[in-house]
Amino acid sequence: MDIGVPREIMDKEFRVGMVPAGVDTLVRAGHRVFVERNAGAGSNIADIAYEEAGARIVDSAGEVFASAEMIIKVKEPLEPELQHFQSGQILYTFLHLAPKKELTEFLCRKRIQAIGYETIQPEDGTLPVLAPMSEVAGRMAVQVGAHYLEKPNGGSGVLLGGVPGVDHGRVTVIGGGIVGTNGVRVALAMGAEVTVIDRGMKRLEYLDQLYGGRVRTILSSEYTVAREVEKSDLVIGAVLVPGMSAPKVVTREMVGSMRPGSVIVDVAIDQGGCVETSRATTHSRPVFEVDGVLHYCVANMPGAVPTTSTFALANVTLSYALEIADKGLAKALQENTALRNGINVYGGEIVRKEVAESQGSRWRRLM
Repeated sequence: MDIGVPREIMDKEFRVGMVPAGVDTLVRAGHRVFVERNAGAGSNIADIAYEEAGARIVDSAGEVFASAEMIIKVKEPLEPELQHFQSGQILYTFLHLAPKKELTEFLCRKRIQAIGYETIQPEDGTLPVLAPMSEVAGRMAVQVGAHYLEKPNGGSGVLLGGVPGVDHGRVTVIGGGIVGTNGVRVALAMGAEVTVIDRGMKRLEYLDQLYGGRVRTILSSEYTVAREVEKSDLVIGAVLVPGMSAPKVVTREMVGSMRPGSVIVDVAIDQGGCVETSRATTHSRPVFEVDGVLHYCVANMPGAVPTTSTFALANVTLSYALEIADKGLAKALQENTALRNGINVYGGEIVRKEVAESQGSRWRRLM
């Protein structure tokens, strides 16, 4: 199979869809890999490293797309990239289609077979490709929040770790999954007073045991979320319903109850955000203010630490890419439950129920 790796064009997205080790594996298996020139530069991977692994370096995204049966990316395609797609191509990347109806419609019209990293899910219910980026984003959320709490950056001037004789900063993490668990870990390490809110008692019990009772665990309800958000210096939105738009757990009224200079980091923004006042931002313009509360809603947070996140992502995407290349997509989908769950658009139709329901669209079951 011919496989293409274009350079990412999202604002300050420095990750790349494949590393040289992945190229080497695919080439040894009899496949050809085309990499756009300087695609790996942001992750400190030189073109020569790809060439030595067996890739062919091409000069433009157009050449990558024209040469490849499967496109391997990091983020969903943006408007300038759409012109390059060939009908029937396989797209293997983070999609987050639920809040992106226009992109979904394009993929259907073009009959792109679109696999979303974020919905690849084996029978055990885990999300193996999403997991490492969730770990990165969860850990980044606290350091980003701490940065914007500093007075010169627009915050209230609270130090999360406090000092003797002064209150510590209060961090509320909404959602106790991978993002939330990693956020809690870093917030505790910084010395903050941490509360985690989740709708599942088993998850709260797990977090209580994991952190030895050092974190407050609260069962989610509108009342408890409102109460905790109001007294927080930093709120981290970490709600995930795989494939669906994130529910709006934090309302505009709750945001208005927070102290001026407080910070919200909505990690769920890829799926539309779990805070009613959130809207997607970029690394170039990462924050905006509502009712005196700073909102950080960058849709590609891990792109800021590509030396870590590119390799973490490549560790988990390669095996599925190799299976698709070796078997062909149809057979790979038939034999691999995780990939079947990962396919969002196939044969011109939405085949992921959660995407269709979020958009009010029709869908069909794949198999």
